[in-house]
Amino acid sequence: MTTNPVGSYNEWDPLEEVIVGVIDGAAVPPWHPAIEATVPPEAWEFYRRNGGGAFPAEQVEAAREELDGFVRILEAEGVTVRRPDPVDQSRSFGTQAWQSTGGSSHTFPRDIALVAGETIVEATMGWRSYYFATHPFRTIFKDYFRRGAGWVAAPKPELTDDSFNPRYAEAKPAGGPSKDNPFPPETSVITEFEPILDAGDFMRFGRDILVQRSHVTNRFGIEWVRRLLGDRFRVREVAFVDDHPMHMNATFVPLRPGKVLINPERVPEPPEMFQGWDMIVCPEPAIPADQTMYFCSRWIAMNTLMLDQERIFVEAQETELLRLLEKEGFTPIPVPFRTVNTFGGGFHCATLDVRRRGGPEDYFTG
Repeated sequence: MTTNPVGSYNEWDPLEEVIVGVIDGAAVPPWHPAIEATVPPEAWEFYRRNGGGAFPAEQVEAAREELDGFVRILEAEGVTVRRPDPVDQSRSFGTQAWQSTGGSSHTFPRDIALVAGETIVEATMGWRSYYFATHPFRTIFKDYFRRGAGWVAAPKPELTDDSFNPRYAEAKPAGGPSKDNPFPPETSVITEFEPILDAGDFMRFGRDILVQRSHVTNRFGIEWVRRLLGDRFRVREVAFVDDHPMHMNATFVPLRPGKVLINPERVPEPPEMFQGWDMIVCPEPAIPADQTMYFCSRWIAMNTLMLDQERIFVEAQETELLRLLEKEGFTPIPVPFRTVNTFGGGFHCATLDVRRRGGPEDYFTG
């Protein structure tokens, strides 16, 4: 039995220790082409008017209550929970080339680090406002390292204008992306100037780690991770039909070996390596069409978290998804999380599972 405090190879083995984000101190990211490429158009004016300022206090309070309630449930199940340090995201920072304020990255630890087995890999982050996104988690990471975990950070990006493609929208194919042309390189808001990656674009399947190229992860970043992990893992790039890709966990969500929850709008057919797996089609989200969504679409409803191979955390109001998962042989755990959804994440985003029981199994051949 390993004594390493970190050890997590997939998204479904029994959860033993997890980091859960906090919402206090969140600020509205300043307007930038990287924001435009990913957030809902209905929210653009909000960013233009409020960049650097605070989110509505009542929403922050409601999200705090939901996160704290989720923590209590995890702890009641015997899971060890860690929380990041507090941070004031409204404070200005920058480099010689640019200035920014923060966002809500400390709420969603899944985005800032990839746990690959017994190693924590800090992401670069593709938004200037998330330049120091990993810092609220450093107290936890240092503790894990002192107790034996591996810990490495991706190269700190420059994020100058050379890293961004402000004309990305002009290159979009007529009629939008398709199965044969899901996300042409010239339609990404980031260039290949330097390695850029968000950990939310990675998903773990034992020895295999899936990654999608997106508006916050480029091929340079994917290759950096591939070389870092070497022959311990197979880093496989996949593509979905999505004209604003940013993180995989509202598109392709593993539930247990042989079963994946998919977004019907973005996954017309599974990647070839998943032939023989059950693709469970997520029903239409229950999130009202007129609900404020600052960072993402209503499909964040499918952003679930496995407690083990049977039990799964689902937003309490997602009635159809709860019924479907129960029909598929799972035991759903409904938890209120609708306001956290508003801030751009679900249970998978709001957690970083640093230890799950189980090892580096091989779920695919070839």
